[in-house]
Amino acid sequence: MGSYIPNTKKQREEMLKEAGFSSFDDLYRDIPDELKVHGELNLPDGKSELETAKLLKQLSRENKVYTSIFRGAGAYHHYIPAIVKSVVNKEEFVTAYTPYQAEISQGVLQSIFEYQTMICELTGMDVSNASVYDGAVAAAEAVSMCRSPKKKKVLVSEGVHPDTRKVIATYGWAAKDEIVTLNLKNGLTDPEDLVDDASCIVIQQPNYFGLIEDVKKIAETAHAKGITVILSMNPTAMGILPSPAEYGADIAVGEGQPLGMPLSYGGPYLGFMAATQKLMRKLPGRIVGETVDSEGKKAYVLTLQAREQHIRREKASSNICSNEALCALTASVYLAALGPEGLKEVAEQCASKAHYLASELKKAGFTLKYDGEFFDEFVMNCEDPKALNERLAEKGILGGMPVEGGILWCCTEMNSKEEIDALVKEVSK
Repeated sequence: MGSYIPNTKKQREEMLKEAGFSSFDDLYRDIPDELKVHGELNLPDGKSELETAKLLKQLSRENKVYTSIFRGAGAYHHYIPAIVKSVVNKEEFVTAYTPYQAEISQGVLQSIFEYQTMICELTGMDVSNASVYDGAVAAAEAVSMCRSPKKKKVLVSEGVHPDTRKVIATYGWAAKDEIVTLNLKNGLTDPEDLVDDASCIVIQQPNYFGLIEDVKKIAETAHAKGITVILSMNPTAMGILPSPAEYGADIAVGEGQPLGMPLSYGGPYLGFMAATQKLMRKLPGRIVGETVDSEGKKAYVLTLQAREQHIRREKASSNICSNEALCALTASVYLAALGPEGLKEVAEQCASKAHYLASELKKAGFTLKYDGEFFDEFVMNCEDPKALNERLAEKGILGGMPVEGGILWCCTEMNSKEEIDALVKEVSK
C-alpha cells in the first residue's frame, strides 16, 4: 500500500496550476528551508494488501487472550447480543456525521433522542445529554456544572475511580478549584466529613472497591449543606439497585461501556450524563428534542447546545464539541435488546457470582478487606497480587486488579461456576 493519494500526477499538476503554483516546491515557498524535510523519509517500503494482512495477523499473535476474566475496575466483560453489532454496524450509522442540518439528519437525531430517553429511564433523571467521551469526562463536566464563584471547594470521595479523580483534578486545576478528597472509613464514604462551603460532592456507586455506599444518607447530608450531589454509577448495577434519582442525586454520570461495548485497549467508551430539570440548562454538549415539522409530522432537532461554538465564549459551560453517537446508539440497542428484565437478570448474575466467588475464596483462606455489602466486585487481602496474577495468567486466567493491600476481584454473567471453581482451585495451591 505505497500510496493513499487517489489523484494522478496530471491531476495534481492541474490543481497546482489552477491555484497559481508551478510545483509543490513553489506551493511551500514561504516555509523556511531549514524546516523542510530533504530527501526521502526514513520509512519502510509500502506493502501490498496481502503482505499487510499477513503482518497484522503476525502482530495479533503477540496479544494475550484470556479464557477467563475476573477483573473489572471500571471496564467490564459482559455478553453482547449479536443484534447489537448487527444494527450499529449498518453503513448509515457508521458513516453518519454531526447532525448540524436537522433536515438531512433525522435518523441520527432520532437515535440520540432514543438514547437520551433510555438514560433518563435508567437513571430516573429528567433530562440527559447526547453523551460525552467517557465516564471520567462525564464526572469532570458535572463538576463544571456546579462551579460557583462563592464556592470553590469540590468534594471527591476516595471511593471514586482513581482515573476519574485525576480527570476531575485536571479540570479543577484549570478552573482553580480546590479539590478536597474525602478519605474512606472501612472502604466507605463518611457523610460526617462533608464541609459546608463546597459546591458539590462526587461519589460512586458501587465505589471503586466494589462496596455499596449509603448514597441516600450522603445526599441528605449534602443537600442540608447546600451541596449538589453528583453520583457516578455503574449502569449494570441500576438493574437491581435504586436509581440515582431514588438515591437523591442531582446529577447522574457514569461509564457506559458495560452497555454493549467490548473491552478494548484505549476505547472507544461512552460517558453518560443526566440531571434534574433544575440543572438542564447547565448540561454540556447537545440535547436532542422531539417536535413537529411544518406539515405536523414528528421531527427531531438539536434543542440545547451549551458550548462555546454556539454561545459567547465566556458564558459557555463547557468546551465539549461532540458526542459519542455510535457508542450511544450501541447502548440504546443493547438496552432495547435486554429490556428491563434482561438488565435485571444480568445484574443479578453479576452479584450472585461475585458473592459465590467471595465465599469460595474465604474457604480457601482469603479474607475480605472490607465488611460492607458489595455488588459485583470486592477486595480480598493479598500480600503479593502481582505474583498471584502471573501464576493465573499461565493458566489463561486474568486475575483481579491489584490495589493497596489486596486484590480487587470482579464477576459478571460471563463467569461460569466451572471457571470460578477453577480459579479458586488455582489460587489455593
